[in-house]
Amino acid sequence: MDKYLLVILVFCLVGIPISFVSPTTGELREPPFLLLFYASIGGICIIIVYNSFKERQQHKTNLERRRKSKK
Repeated sequence: MDKYLLVILVFCLVGIPISFVSPTTGELREPPFLLLFYASIGGICIIIVYNSFKERQQHKTNLERRRKSKK
C-alpha cells in the first residue's frame, strides 16, 4: 500500500471514534456525528478497493513483461 493511502486510511480509522466521543470533554456525544462515521467507513472501503485494483493492474503488467522477455 502506498504511503499516501496509508496516511489517509489512518485518518479514516481515527475519525471513527471521534464521531462517537467528544474530543474536548472525552464523553460520549448524545447524538453521535454519524456523517463522519459513515464517511470514514466509506473512505476505508474506497481505499481498499482502489488499492486492490491498482495491485491487480501492476500484476498484469508484470506478467506481460515476463511473457515478452521469454520470447
